Amino acid sequence: MDAEVWDERYASRERLFSGRPNPVLVAEAGGLAPGQALDVGCGEGADAVWLAERGWRVTAIDLSRVALERAAAAGAHVADRIAWSRGDLAATPPPRASFDLVTAQYFPILRSSGPAAVTGLLDAVAPGGTLLVVGHARPAPGRGPEGFDFDDYVHPADIARRLGEGWRIEADETRPRATPPPEGAHHTHDTVLRARREPA
Repeated sequence: MDAEVWDERYASRERLFSGRPNPVLVAEAGGLAPGQALDVGCGEGADAVWLAERGWRVTAIDLSRVALERAAAAGAHVADRIAWSRGDLAATPPPRASFDLVTAQYFPILRSSGPAAVTGLLDAVAPGGTLLVVGHARPAPGRGPEGFDFDDYVHPADIARRLGEGWRIEADETRPRATPPPEGAHHTHDTVLRARREPA
């Protein structure tokens, strides 16, 4: 799914998502001390705004120009704490070891795109920092979108298997969704990876 596809998807309605921060981010990051955060696939900006309101300085990245324009408008009151950036994680990796929190909420990574996106996520986490990746759990047979193959994508458990020495996995599990899925979706559970890079 490229930038044009995402622009068309966002432009198809006034608001694509709820405008509220993702509940897993709220639950997992609410107790962290604010620092530098990277929000990958930030969409319309609810997560980035929530973090900024709590003292984080946020770099928020998305492919979609339409989404970023909406995000900047929603975050106007914390504009000094958020840098909105249009980009492709696989093509342009974020700065290494620069973020106290790297969060990717339902960020689609195709296996066919190679390892660059996952490598960029992991490398961006600073020593002592937290990686938080949330995805949709495998749908029940016949419940997934037509033409969608769950196994075409990288999921949080796949990323957990890449973490070796220097990481501590704090959560690698499937949980019931705390809120209803987006309109037209049938997701009932999330998969959650929270891991901490060991301090230098």
